[in-house]
Amino acid sequence: MALYETLAHLASQVRARNPLQPKVAILLGTGLGGVAERIQAVARIPYGELAGMPAATAASHKGEVVLGTLAGVPVVAFSGRLHCYEGHSPADVVVPVRLAKLLGATTLVMGSAVGGLNPHYSIGSLCVLEDHLNLMGINPLVGPNDDRLGGRWPDMIEPYSRQLIALAGTVAMEQQVVLHHSVYAAVLGPNLETRAEYRMLRQLGADVVGMSTVPEAIAAVHCGLKTLAFAIVTDRCLADALEPADVSKIIAAANAAEPVLTKLITAVLPRI
Repeated sequence: MALYETLAHLASQVRARNPLQPKVAILLGTGLGGVAERIQAVARIPYGELAGMPAATAASHKGEVVLGTLAGVPVVAFSGRLHCYEGHSPADVVVPVRLAKLLGATTLVMGSAVGGLNPHYSIGSLCVLEDHLNLMGINPLVGPNDDRLGGRWPDMIEPYSRQLIALAGTVAMEQQVVLHHSVYAAVLGPNLETRAEYRMLRQLGADVVGMSTVPEAIAAVHCGLKTLAFAIVTDRCLADALEPADVSKIIAAANAAEPVLTKLITAVLPRI
């Protein structure tokens, strides 16, 4: 029960800064903070100024709540992803999702950087997620359930909204952007995988691999948010052609593809 009270207190702190009620929540990952810069902001609140808000520590994650409009749509953006590998609990990782719901959002849009397992993907490829494999060994719903946040047994038959996936595909075609429909494998991290693990993930049916997204998608289903999740392939994870990972190159690849994703998200929002 204390979890709901903490979230409600966070929501009241955000509303005290600005009473804007968002329609869409945007959760941004590595190299994708530029989307937040396009928002016509009415308030920017560092996580550190909100009592009870976990701190973002991952590289390139700014760590602020942005309220405003994007393409004329009222939004709340979380510029700074939280990860379990930082030491956060699964419940902490999904605070932005649950907070967005309490602020009034009905839709969640996510972006992240991923490794490409599908050999047809290249660095910079843009994906929309249609399903996932939760291989993190954690779940944000473990523990006592508070019905004010959602029901005890959420059905994961549609973790990512089919309607929103179709909309994203339509917009991508209009913009002549190649958008891959992908299955995301979520791993705990922070280390990258071994060659054998990449082979296993591909054999299990994954197209991309990352260290986020799935806890938030689970929490979104739990609390009733429709979810649309994008990913940018920032490195290729082909077991038989593997090269050493370079974090600076990964961030640079995400930054290079970010304008395309920003344009796509900006066009999708008014049509949600």
